[in-house]
Amino acid sequence: MRRSTDRILTTHTGSLPRPAGLDELIREHEAGKPVDAAAFGAEVSRAVTDVVASQLAVGVSVINDGEMGKVGYSTYVKDRLTGFDGSSQPLRTVEGIEFPELYEGTGRGPLDTVKLPACTGPVTLADPDAVQTDIANLKTAVRDAEPADVFMSAASPGVIATFLTNQYYATEEEYLFALADAMKPEYDAIAAAGIVLQLDCPDLAMTRSMIGNETLTDSEFRDKIRVQVRALNHAVRDIPPEQMRLHLCWGNSERPHIYDVPLASIVDVALEARPAGLSFEAANPRHEHEWVMWRDIRLPDGKVLIPGVLDSTTNFVEHPQLIAQRIVRFADAVGRQNVIAGSDCGFGTFAGYYPVKPRITWLKLAAMAEGARIASKLLWGTTD
Repeated sequence: MRRSTDRILTTHTGSLPRPAGLDELIREHEAGKPVDAAAFGAEVSRAVTDVVASQLAVGVSVINDGEMGKVGYSTYVKDRLTGFDGSSQPLRTVEGIEFPELYEGTGRGPLDTVKLPACTGPVTLADPDAVQTDIANLKTAVRDAEPADVFMSAASPGVIATFLTNQYYATEEEYLFALADAMKPEYDAIAAAGIVLQLDCPDLAMTRSMIGNETLTDSEFRDKIRVQVRALNHAVRDIPPEQMRLHLCWGNSERPHIYDVPLASIVDVALEARPAGLSFEAANPRHEHEWVMWRDIRLPDGKVLIPGVLDSTTNFVEHPQLIAQRIVRFADAVGRQNVIAGSDCGFGTFAGYYPVKPRITWLKLAAMAEGARIASKLLWGTTD
């Protein structure tokens, strides 16, 4: 994983807007309609090529495939693993119960059209070729490009267990470690291809406000997510930490977030994870203030912060000067070489669900690149 050695690098959380035609093919697949595999593969390949070019065009330096071929960052695994034949209930949060008006006339959100099977049998790897297709598409797209670095995201055991509930294993811990073993080949394949592996772990923060967890004490919740980190570490035990980054967040939705767990309450547990990079929300109005904690926390050797400098739920385009201020705060706290600018969360967490309109996503990413240039001049004293 490249560091910001001579300038602030820029990246994002992973998902980006998909073409309308690809969204439609994914919706048809989720609905159980027949989708021509060759046509789908060709559409994904074209979309990856285009999204790589678009990232480079707006100045993003650490790029990926935009998760073009995945229905969602967490539930795509149902098509790659065995054991998922039951039915899970959509996630329910305390705020969803307390503020039902958030959803009046709008449906329940992105999961309305996404399959949420439950685990009803042994979890094993069923389709080892799927990740190889992802890798081939991305490597082809960057073959003639010169990004600073390339990453690919994959669902963590904890986030899979959050969305696809356990109805088979005797304990949640047993389920998590079964998922870890089943996902290990995907993680290893991405790393073996020379690509930075991003582990998506919203479960470490998002689940605090879910129904069931709201009754836990803070200590009990920390114990719960520590097991999730242990399962993750088990799965990535053979990958060097510097080739991995981890993303945590409080859920990519515009709602009050008044029951979110403070980052300070869980950051030590998150830092126990093996990945060197830590990506987290730092731009939205519920968590932006938390940057000050990094002035008092010693960042462990080898760790890199990837704070969100773009909110991923609003169509405001952040001013580059504001983005630069956000970057410099973190650089002053933990060292400029230990900061990469990112986004709070994905801009296409589920196919067809774009709270930030696609054209505006690219304006935001361009603003981030400009903000990083401003910050780099301030931090390195350069004039070019």
